[in-house]
Order: sequence, then structure tokens, then C-alpha cells
Amino acid sequence: MSIIAIIQIILAALSAICIYTFIGFIPGTDETSVLMPITLAVVLAGTPPMAVLTFFISAIVTLSLINAIPTALVGLPGGVMSSPMLEHSLFLKEKGVSALVIRKMAAGSLIGVIISIPMSLILANILTPHAQGIQTLSSLLFFLGAIFLAAIGRNKMLSLFGIIPLAILFMSLRHLYWGIGVVAKTTNITVSFFLGITIGPLIISLLRLLNGDYREAMARNSIREISIPEDVMEAQTLNPFRILNRMEMIGASISALIANFLFVLSPVGLTILLGEAAANRVEDPVEKGFMAITTMSALIQATYISGIIIPLTAIGVPLSPTAIGPGGALFNAPPVFTVDNNLYHRLNKGEFIIGILLGATIAIIISYYIINRFAGRITSFVLRRIPHEAILALFISLIILLAYMDAGLINVFGVLLIGITCGTLNRMGMGYGVQFMTLYAAPWIVEKIILF
Repeated sequence: MSIIAIIQIILAALSAICIYTFIGFIPGTDETSVLMPITLAVVLAGTPPMAVLTFFISAIVTLSLINAIPTALVGLPGGVMSSPMLEHSLFLKEKGVSALVIRKMAAGSLIGVIISIPMSLILANILTPHAQGIQTLSSLLFFLGAIFLAAIGRNKMLSLFGIIPLAILFMSLRHLYWGIGVVAKTTNITVSFFLGITIGPLIISLLRLLNGDYREAMARNSIREISIPEDVMEAQTLNPFRILNRMEMIGASISALIANFLFVLSPVGLTILLGEAAANRVEDPVEKGFMAITTMSALIQATYISGIIIPLTAIGVPLSPTAIGPGGALFNAPPVFTVDNNLYHRLNKGEFIIGILLGATIAIIISYYIINRFAGRITSFVLRRIPHEAILALFISLIILLAYMDAGLINVFGVLLIGITCGTLNRMGMGYGVQFMTLYAAPWIVEKIILF
């Protein structure tokens, strides 16, 4: 590997850390909606494949850790993945231990990264000989995955019944574009539809503001005051062995290890399931809260890392919610990456290992230090100086641009239609994972319906 290549991947890692450190401190963002568009832009900009990989690994490690901080300090989930920690974080904040909560979150994340990377690479190596067979069955696996995620989701019946209508919607738009000649029949629009799914809940929230009654109900007559505990501003120890007790380290380690074997499942679902299971073994309320946030922090890292590393290095097809959603651009971002020519085909095992290790190591070291030293100051700066609306407007603008690049103006409205439909279904209980897998399985589902 040349010196230039090493410099490129280090710069890619540092860029991801810089971008997602500030994004992570902004409450209310969604992991998929902030990871997918920026990663796609990095890919389409012609960034070398290894730098793309390093950028994404650094991004997910940084965002997964930083997103938890608003949850601990101000009671606002940084993202969907940090929402399971909200109840425990609020309870511990009332007890006046927010500084210790942040340190345990950081230490838990460190454990999750250390355990999940080698475990994911080992599992990927085991699955690699079967990659061809898995790719052949990918459409069926996507369909079965959609059914499985629907069966364990919030609204099971809606999710199950919604799979076929949603598949028909995706294929209807594709055939419309082919029929009117907007895109060639060999072009399969996928990325734009991905983005439509990711911004669905946000689109619904914005459109609801057009309703005068709803807008009036949201009006506030007073400014909401948010306080950041003073002890968070103080310097803290960086030694994870002094931050976590023995039970917390064991709970976080075992949970992170188990999560790697379940990489095809929903990261949020796994975080709640395994995190609460570990916490319920502790009786003292405060210690139970510490166990929950430590274990969940490790699980957030483990589910995202295994969910991207195993499909990307062993299979070449996005067969996990993480790979389908936030990591979708690594598998399919025409004209740079396609289903048959993506990072899986461009990089060898050595390059994968170097890119993953460098990206994760640089990200966790810098993020871990930032969290333990400057969490309070950065949170205060972001809440005071960076408007949440500006960040949301930036991402919506980027998605509109990418939709236009894919298939012109009509696709902007097509993505809006998908956003309204998927956002409504999401609010009703049909999760992202079901919708993403339905998108990938849509050609197979419609084909089978016609034959049936």
C-alpha cells in the first residue's frame, strides 16, 4: 500500500469523525438519514474504495457513540439507536450522576468495538465459502427477512400485510419511469427509494405542520430550558477499568459477542432485548441503570459493526438492516457501485481488514477522548449555535438533489410519494428494516405474484 493511499484513508477517517461528531450531538437525528446521504455523496465523488470503507466505519463508530450524549445530558435521544437508553438516562440524571453515565457509555462503546470487529471478521471468514449460494438466494432471503422483522416488530399484522402493497409501489414507480423513458430499462432505481424511506417520518412531520390545528397544538408560549450538569464539564478519568465494574464489563462483553451472531436482526430490537436482559439481572435501581446504558452502548456498536462488516466482506449483498439502510451506498450507488460491482468486489481481504481496523481505531480513540473531556462543552455549543432545522433542511436538500440526479423531476415526486407512504407506515409500526428488505425483494415478490 502506498503512502498516498494511507494518507487518503486517514483523512477519510478524520473527515467522518469531524462531520459525525457535530451531527451526533444534535438531538433528534436518525442514523440512516444522516449516514446514507453523506456516504452516497462520498462514493459518487469518486473517493477511492478503501477510503470509502474507512470513512463509513469511522462514521458509524463515531455516530453510535456521540449520539448517546444528548440522551444522557438533556434527555433527548440523539438518534433512533439511543432511544432505548432514554428512560435509564433520565432516571440517572435525576440521581445527579450524568458525568458517570457518559463515561460508562463511552467505556461500553469501547468494549463493543473491541469485541465486534474481530468477531465479525471471524464470522465473515466462515461465511465466505458460502457467499455464492447466499447471493443466489438473496431475493428470497430479503423476502424472508422482511417477514421475520415484521413478525418481531411493533405492529406485526400491519407489517406483514404491508409487504406486498409496498413492493407493488416500488415496482410501479420503476415501471412508470421505464415506460415514459426517463431511465433505461436496464436501470433499476434503488438509491432514491432508499432515501425516500429514510426521510419518511420527517416528511410526515413536516407535512403535518400544514394542518393549522396541529400547528396550533404544537405552539409553545415559553422557552424550554435545558440544563447541563456542571460535573460533566470537569475532567474525568479515561481508564475504562476504573469506570466500569466487573459485572458491567462482563454484561457488555457477552451482549456484544452475542449480537454478532444475530447481525441479520434489527439493531434497535437487539439493543432493547439484550440490554434489558442484562439490566434485569441487577436489583439496585441505580446499578441497574448503569448496567443498561453500558450494555446498550456496547450493543449499538456491535450491531452496526457486525451488520456492515459481515455482509460487506463475506457476501457482497446487503443482508442486514444496517447494510440495507445506512450502508446501502456501499453496495449499490450507480454508476460507481452496483450490486455486481461494489466494495465486496473491489477490495481484497487484506484491504478490508486494514480499512476496518484503521477506521474503527482512529474513530474510537478520538471519540472516546472527546466524550470524556468535552461532552458538556460541545453539547452546549451545538444546542446554542447550530439550529436543528438547518441540519434537517440540509439533508432534505441533498436527498432531493440525489433523487433528481437518479431520474429527473418526476423522481423527486416519486421519492416524496415513497416518503409519505413509508413514513405513515413507520408511524403505525412498520419498521425501517421491513421496508428496506421489501425494497430489495420487490422484483422477486412482484414476479412471484404474477406467476401465481
